[in-house]
Amino acid sequence: MLRLLVSTGEVSGDLQGALLVEALHQEARRRGLELQVVALGGERMERAGAELLANTTRMGAIGLLEAIPFVLPTLRLQRRLRRWFRGAAPDGVVLIDYMGPNVNLGLRLKRKFPEVPVTYYIAPQEWAFKFGDEGRTNLIRFTNQILAIFQEEARYYGCRGANVTYVGHPLLDTVGDPPSRREARAELGLADDAPVLLLMPASRRQELRYMLPQIVAAAAELQRAQPDLQVVVPAGLSGFEAQITRQLDKAGVRALVISAVDADRLKPALCAAADLALAKSGTVNLELALRGVPQVVVYRVSAATAFVARHILRFSVPHISPVNLVLGERLVPELLQADLTPEAIVREAKPLLQAGSAAHATMLEGYRRLRSELGEPGVTQRAAAAILDQVLAPS
Repeated sequence: MLRLLVSTGEVSGDLQGALLVEALHQEARRRGLELQVVALGGERMERAGAELLANTTRMGAIGLLEAIPFVLPTLRLQRRLRRWFRGAAPDGVVLIDYMGPNVNLGLRLKRKFPEVPVTYYIAPQEWAFKFGDEGRTNLIRFTNQILAIFQEEARYYGCRGANVTYVGHPLLDTVGDPPSRREARAELGLADDAPVLLLMPASRRQELRYMLPQIVAAAAELQRAQPDLQVVVPAGLSGFEAQITRQLDKAGVRALVISAVDADRLKPALCAAADLALAKSGTVNLELALRGVPQVVVYRVSAATAFVARHILRFSVPHISPVNLVLGERLVPELLQADLTPEAIVREAKPLLQAGSAAHATMLEGYRRLRSELGEPGVTQRAAAAILDQVLAPS
């Protein structure tokens, strides 16, 4: 029996990990192989057929101060991994996103089991940002192959000597044929003749703290200006619902809050029903673009983290939203740090809520160009085949 370790964290990693685990099992059956997948991930990966070694969906943070609450859980996880590694070595390891923990895991694995092939799928976006004067990477030190989801990512790692295969973006496998606007609104219990504003503020608790108040305040102003505006908020993680509801009630926003349990299932309907989304920066921006939803992108970390990143680590990035990074232009508005205010959100949102506006048309045209940059469907199946090929290759 082949034994694979798949490691990821946070909500987006769990979503992509579940798709990959399912594809790995399908590919193994096609080849007549018995396969065991042990995972660091979440409930979605477990439902897809992985044996969960630890749940890492709540262990994500961006920033120095923000990461402090996760120090002890991370140390406990590392001890659990060390105990697991005392047994037989896995036949292969797959790392998905989750930059800091997965890079540390990859380096440790290569020291302990140098013969075990390591695949990085959805690698850190080092091609898009840099620290200091020159972009550098540790990935080549421990990876046997990188499965790139962006063309620029493939070029970046290929130029640095990595064994890279471009597979395309896995969201292409999940978009499918959406329900009609009428069907979607009926499923959600929304009026068909009034605009819908979709709020997608957080998949990490720190994001609720730093961004939810500004997003909710903007929604309140937009709803005051347009009283029939319907506001819908899917929770990123279980337990977020209560805090989101409190913020909405405090601001006087009439809204439908979707539980995290239902959010995945209802995502096609949520996007088909929406006229505009206010969304935190991340993979969700690409999904909104592929589903044709105009959006305003926001992000904020603590002032201390921003200062360290900018002035000490010399972090720089031309854009923060994956949509803009892939296109190499500012298609979707980005409001970051001090620029993230309710007034700024409202200013960017109002033209996009008008279906016939120039801003609305320009964004949808840019989305069509974006789609052509992301490859072809069948991404997770290609990735699964490449992973098993690597594991089964003669040493």
